[in-house]
Amino acid sequence: MRSPFMFIRPQARAGRLVAAGFSALLLTACSGLSQSIPDMSEVGGLVTPYKIDILQGNVITREQVAMLETGMARGQVQGILGTPLLTSVFHSNRWDYVFTLKRQGQEAQSRKLTVFFKDDVLERFDADEMPSENEFVSSLNKSRRSGDAPDLQATPEQLEAFANKNPRSSAGNDEDAARPSRTYPPLESGNGAN
Repeated sequence: MRSPFMFIRPQARAGRLVAAGFSALLLTACSGLSQSIPDMSEVGGLVTPYKIDILQGNVITREQVAMLETGMARGQVQGILGTPLLTSVFHSNRWDYVFTLKRQGQEAQSRKLTVFFKDDVLERFDADEMPSENEFVSSLNKSRRSGDAPDLQATPEQLEAFANKNPRSSAGNDEDAARPSRTYPPLESGNGAN
């Protein structure tokens, strides 16, 4: 039986061996290079991908928890807390309210409130430490840049510069500017035929 390489010229065989050796050398160099180049986070975070804020679940505040009282009906609890995130077919007397907020560059926030019912009446509830409404809103604004709001009032100099850049086409008064430049035919014809 003849080898399939017997029909290949010796120069071509040598070229293929060189190409295979070069490919192996290149792959070895690439793997070593990835270990020697620092990660972008080590470079100082100059280039980082944008990650969106992920808000999941029900936001429950301290004020809402303070409104809960044992003996309330399910509908009253739902009116205060909203629809629960988790309800179980196997535990119909338990509602779980879970909240998570993941933001880039911040530690994830996670809170849980569990409400227990007996005969469709609130028996008890277990809750993590909930923030007040003001505390929660201020935590949302922490990572946002709070620069000075731009001044939305134009100075007389800015108004004059704008008027000089955009002169009116007609030298008339403001009434001429308010009139339409075209006339249009009436929407209905006046001949009375329908």
